[in-house]
Amino acid sequence: MSRASKTALAPDLRDCDERTVRAWTEPMAVTPLGGGCYRVDTDADTYTVDVPGHRCTCPDYHFRHAHCKHRRRVAIEITQGRVPAPGQRRADCAHCGHESFVPETADVPLCADCRLDDGDVAVDRETADTLVVRRVLPDRADEYVIEATGRSVAAHDTNEDYPADDLVVEAVYLGDQLRNDDPRVYAFPYSRLRQVEDAAVVD
Repeated sequence: MSRASKTALAPDLRDCDERTVRAWTEPMAVTPLGGGCYRVDTDADTYTVDVPGHRCTCPDYHFRHAHCKHRRRVAIEITQGRVPAPGQRRADCAHCGHESFVPETADVPLCADCRLDDGDVAVDRETADTLVVRRVLPDRADEYVIEATGRSVAAHDTNEDYPADDLVVEAVYLGDQLRNDDPRVYAFPYSRLRQVEDAAVVD
């Protein structure tokens, strides 16, 4: 794991207490470790901050139970978007390729602009049918074979205009979702679906 470079961050600190001033101004490097923990490298030593546990391994926390400069620095860097928040990790979006913070447990890393979750509503660009997303798979459209046809998603006649290396989205038609307890699941190239903003499925 590569170490982040040490930097100083300094807004107007005239009304801040000493620990806050030091959190902003002292050179530190914050590195996510996963599980809500962060390594903080300072000129003096290296400590671990546990954000969910509100703890730090430094003497200031251990002996004084203080809200130390290391915990404050981690909070600053999370707020500024310099490091991922607990429950997130940094990754390249599997669809657009842009670096982003994604859920730590995501099998397929997707940025906020590209993310499709179970229950999201989307529209088929080819037919204008409304669908409910079940899941996004890491499989490429030219790798995922549709059992009913024995052909890949990319080889399907209506998918020829979409990238063969698209992610695959499994979804059900909205009407089937409303009428059936176990609707048939279909596979689509990611680019074929357009997410519907502020849409809701009504029982």
